[in-house]
Amino acid sequence: MSRYLLGIDNGGTVSKAALFTLNGDEVAVAGRKLPSLEPKPGHAERDADALWRSTAEAIREVLAKSGVNPRDILCVACAGHGNGLYLIDKDGRPARNGIYSTDSRALDIVTRWRAAGVGEQALPKTAQCLWPGQPNALLAWLRDHEPETLAQSRWALMCKDYIRFRLTGEVGAELTDMSGTSLMNVVTAGYDDSVLELFGIADMKRLLPPLVGSADLCGKVTAQAAAETGLVAGTPVAGGLFDIDACGLAAGMVDERLMSVVAGTWGCNLYVAREPLIDKDLFMTTCYAVPGWHLMLEGSPTSAGNLEWFIAEFLGPEQRGSAYELCNELVASVDARDSRLVFLPFLYGSNAHPAAKSCLIGLEGRHTRAHILRAVYEGIVFAHHWHVRRLLQFRPPPEAIRFTGGAARSDVWVRMFADCFQIPVEIPAGTELGALGAAIAAAVASGCYAGYPQAVAAMTRVARRQEPDPAMKDLYAAKYARYLEVIQSLENVWTKW
Repeated sequence: MSRYLLGIDNGGTVSKAALFTLNGDEVAVAGRKLPSLEPKPGHAERDADALWRSTAEAIREVLAKSGVNPRDILCVACAGHGNGLYLIDKDGRPARNGIYSTDSRALDIVTRWRAAGVGEQALPKTAQCLWPGQPNALLAWLRDHEPETLAQSRWALMCKDYIRFRLTGEVGAELTDMSGTSLMNVVTAGYDDSVLELFGIADMKRLLPPLVGSADLCGKVTAQAAAETGLVAGTPVAGGLFDIDACGLAAGMVDERLMSVVAGTWGCNLYVAREPLIDKDLFMTTCYAVPGWHLMLEGSPTSAGNLEWFIAEFLGPEQRGSAYELCNELVASVDARDSRLVFLPFLYGSNAHPAAKSCLIGLEGRHTRAHILRAVYEGIVFAHHWHVRRLLQFRPPPEAIRFTGGAARSDVWVRMFADCFQIPVEIPAGTELGALGAAIAAAVASGCYAGYPQAVAAMTRVARRQEPDPAMKDLYAAKYARYLEVIQSLENVWTKW
């Protein structure tokens, strides 16, 4: 009798459910678009009940598409976007809309914290910089603007912990996720009252759930959840993962040989090591899924989400083939040497100046949308390159970079990354790596494998490898220098915006 693992992945735009065999083969995938809400400028929200419904529908569909008997599913695990905030009341109902991690309503609070040196004081324990989409800042904002919401709230959850709660009725804060929120001590891997006191939210400790591990069994599918999803009541549910950890596992990250780049809604660039790295020039260090290891992360919302905007605004009416295929064709039609346009991928935030905005520099009458698209692709590559160079301050170059996210499906984009980095780029097998990483956690939790190294060895593979072209090294170095020059030249403009 065949047995299966169910991985669920809730990122920025889609709820996905995928079934896998015990050796990591993808059996079926289903997804549902997640509508986003912007009740005010800078507010990025989603209806938490709608999020659950989308997830339940995706699970029901993947079961139907696969033909798998749900009784043959050994374990379920969830991955989800980090940070943001999902508050529930004492009865388990959403206390308000969920808040997504690109939300910037708390920028003024973070600015005050930075000016007062709060970030520097917290860094030795939190191991990360401050930014508005983290729950510490969002809780402080809600205290000032929605005290009635906090008064009726019982638990503060991350996205995938909320979905796990809806599956099991059990509350828990999984470690890989919570260690990226500035709400806990990454060095001790536990909550720390002094951290909350630094941010002036000591009274919020009552909202923090018990910590659980990614491969801990954290409950079973309830009868209610079974009725909504088609799963069997009593199916075990594992702790799950921060989606960056999930993609890291699916990319084979269980030692220090490799680095990983995730080009999705957010651009995430990472490596793992046993010792935590605490440095003001590093975006974030978190507890990794592999016990005793840590994940060093550089990231910002400067990645493929910018292309999604371009497609929605300028390519929506296209009828021939997929819009993504059209983009790749257009980009490939322009020689890299023939494009001097610079695009800053700051539509949803910046990794440069905090007030930086997106722009396109160098337009001429001869330029076509193909030139503009190549600039969009290149700008996203350069934003990742900026982060990777920061990581390489702290470690030697890797043997290869494992590349995941939507951009990994584009051959022309993968070549750009390899040529810019001048490091081999490897594409892991599979299409839904966040869900695969969750399934790997489910495999360990259910005892299929002794631990993450064994599960990763059995369930992950490299589909293809792109070697860098040495002849492109100088060209991309010059393009990257121009990109940085544009950013620097606009700093005075942004301060007056």
